[in-house]
Amino acid sequence: MKKRVVITGLGVISPVGNDVASFWQSLKEGKSGVGPITSFDPAAFDSRIAAEVKNFDPTQYGISLKDVKRTAKFVQFAVAGAKQAVESSGLDLDKEDRNRIGVIIGSGIGSLHTIEEEHKIYLTKGPSRLSPFLIPMLIVNEASGLVAIIHGLKGPNSCVATACASGSHAIGEAFRTILYGDADVMVTGGTESCIVPTSVGGFCALRALSTTNDNPQKASRPFDRDRNGFVMAEGCGLVVLESLEHAQNRNAHIIAEIVGFGMTCDAYHITAPDPDGDGAARAMTTAMKDAQMDPSGIDYINAHGTSTKLNDKIETLSMKKAFGQSAKKVMVSSIKSMTGHLLGAAGGVEFLTCCLVIRDGVVPPTINYEHPDPDCDLDYVPNTARKAHVSACMSNSLGFGGHNASLIVKRFIG
Repeated sequence: MKKRVVITGLGVISPVGNDVASFWQSLKEGKSGVGPITSFDPAAFDSRIAAEVKNFDPTQYGISLKDVKRTAKFVQFAVAGAKQAVESSGLDLDKEDRNRIGVIIGSGIGSLHTIEEEHKIYLTKGPSRLSPFLIPMLIVNEASGLVAIIHGLKGPNSCVATACASGSHAIGEAFRTILYGDADVMVTGGTESCIVPTSVGGFCALRALSTTNDNPQKASRPFDRDRNGFVMAEGCGLVVLESLEHAQNRNAHIIAEIVGFGMTCDAYHITAPDPDGDGAARAMTTAMKDAQMDPSGIDYINAHGTSTKLNDKIETLSMKKAFGQSAKKVMVSSIKSMTGHLLGAAGGVEFLTCCLVIRDGVVPPTINYEHPDPDCDLDYVPNTARKAHVSACMSNSLGFGGHNASLIVKRFIG
């Protein structure tokens, strides 16, 4: 029999807060984490803004100064988020069977910073001077690997790399891992840190980034008529999932229950969404079928909502297709208006947000929604957080390559 799966721990590093409390307070207040890029000189770039993580100290999370130099930042974020999530779950790992605890963490890109820095060394000093940590630092699976090493977690371990759907796919796979009895506990979500010249330049070449450089906090404006691109961001969002039986046996505090997962592919274009919105709509309907729910049972959708012309228009269309008459009634918002787009980490941060929405009965706003777009005509919870009793949320992620993922989380009822 399939097991019920619950969420018991949360951890986040983000442009608007480096712990769950500060992150959530920023979202409720509608604070933007976007500003001028500080990690390199962006003067030559069309987009010179990003949502960077501030005041992050990896040594606070057990990473030594020596190891900081040979651990990529996206991995450091994952280590920090995992530590927060495990601690908040109340798990006493010394009393657990660590063979039954696994890790699945998604990342879309890995460490472009490492590639950039080591390529400079290769060009100036030759291959003999390349770091022996080059490969371990850049590959995306090192986040899930190091989290497992630090905590001694010997259960199922994997990494998902499906662009901006990575975090959501990771959570979905971890959900299924527990669902079918292959683990009792999973640490899962997404992590990313690639605000570097190569990445910013590449997205600028695609004309995907906002160029509202003179007013950074207004740059990310999902569903607004005047949106002109997304804002790059970094950070991580991780959660602890457990089988209900395991959580109840240790008297854990249960935040919410994950009940549905759907994933599809547009099979249309490497960067553009299917103009019919069919793939994303099917991910949503698949998730609802998995959860044995109909559209009227979903109170809130945390949209992918990137602030690009195509995504927001097509995602709105896909929500209408999936939800039918309920589309006009469901609350929708995009926290990317505040956090920017965390790429492979976005799904983890946004799923975590859905858990907080259910816990506290507050729906975060879509800030900078000032000019209605006829193509985007749903209830986007504009500009101000809304108090509401929320029983079920859907979190959507859409990635380059046509990857679509939808997750459904519900208020836990024993």
